[in-house]
Amino acid sequence: MATPDSADIYSLDDHSMIQAFIDEHRQILMTCLDGLSESEARAKLVDSKTTLLGLVKHATFVERVWFGEAATGTSRSDLGLVATPDESFVLEASDTIESIQHSYARAIEESRQVLKGKTGDDIFPGNRRGPLPVRWVLLHMLRELAQHCGHADILREQILAARKPSAS
Repeated sequence: MATPDSADIYSLDDHSMIQAFIDEHRQILMTCLDGLSESEARAKLVDSKTTLLGLVKHATFVERVWFGEAATGTSRSDLGLVATPDESFVLEASDTIESIQHSYARAIEESRQVLKGKTGDDIFPGNRRGPLPVRWVLLHMLRELAQHCGHADILREQILAARKPSAS
């Protein structure tokens, strides 16, 4: 789904509006790595496993959990996913900005395909909590992506500030 112009978003139904906001947040996460070096993208600036590259890798995991596992009931291991969200931040030596962005773009497209023809009242049967309405999954995705966009914004700001010579 292409993100509508801001003037057009007001005329969307709730389901489409939520998806438009999700797409905006996906785009923010996708582009948070733009213009960074591989070492900057991997920079560990907080005590957790959170890095910019790790955030986008985690967002890929989230897409596949909610629109793979929850939508179909296919296990995480059968989907080739790690078992826990915490593990999804772990970077492998082979992870690069390009490879992670590519994986994220592919996961987003798969998510969009799963949602085609669905309404908020449809049910995703495969979540550990039990069956969930698509509306709940979309709102949860929006909440999670918004949180991670905030994390990404702060980390990117720190990385870019470190590039500037200090004015002492």
